[in-house]
Amino acid sequence: MSEPKKYELIIVKKDGAVGWLTLNRPHRLNTLTSEMIDEMHAALNDFEGDKEVRCIVITGAGDKAFSAGADVTAFTGVTPSMAAEAAAKGQALFTRLERIGKPVIACINGYALGGGLEMALGCDFRIASENCELGQPETNLGLIPGWGGTQRLVRIVGLAKAKQMILLAERVSAEEAAKIGLVTKVVPRTKLVEETTALANKLAEGPPVALRLAKESLNLGTQVPLDVGLKMEANAFGIVLSTKDVMEGVSAFMSKRKPEFKGK
Repeated sequence: MSEPKKYELIIVKKDGAVGWLTLNRPHRLNTLTSEMIDEMHAALNDFEGDKEVRCIVITGAGDKAFSAGADVTAFTGVTPSMAAEAAAKGQALFTRLERIGKPVIACINGYALGGGLEMALGCDFRIASENCELGQPETNLGLIPGWGGTQRLVRIVGLAKAKQMILLAERVSAEEAAKIGLVTKVVPRTKLVEETTALANKLAEGPPVALRLAKESLNLGTQVPLDVGLKMEANAFGIVLSTKDVMEGVSAFMSKRKPEFKGK
């Protein structure tokens, strides 16, 4: 990226090959607004186009919340068509996280509720501090998840657990979230940034083309019949086999040294 953009509702920084995007409304538990979603899209545009950035981390400012979801104060006077449009806007952002060609980590530092959990579900990895609570409590407000929760949560934790969390609005602790596969790893609160950074750096050292195509094949493979997924995998394998990174990987293996992948 060139000159960093100035944002009102998020903080964006680069740390080596890792791009950090921090939701910056701690006084509102980092609840999401339409304007924040726009700013996140702009930041992701920059990270996606920046070849130096090989991994993206999403987190929340303060120590109370990753994000407590949508800002419900914006719901007043909303018509059905306006609500559907707002749902589609949030879905588009989280699908962007899922489809962007770089690994994305959710660094969950507190509450991940409603849209906050839905955002984390769009990420490839979820590292949670041990004090976290995660849930889809929308039915407590007479609502349902509208930013992908009914679709992504069931794919990660299974139908029975997803129904329990959504229909009963049950929250789960970080420990339980790890047991059901909802989060990748639970770490002490004081180690969250350190552990997330370690994972991000490890991913950033990987072969960018292979990671992008592996992510794409895994995500899309859950949406298509097996024979279609296998064909997609074979095509992706053909692409990565032609890259210079494969030659580097083989050469490094034979020489017993650490590979230096360039994404070519």
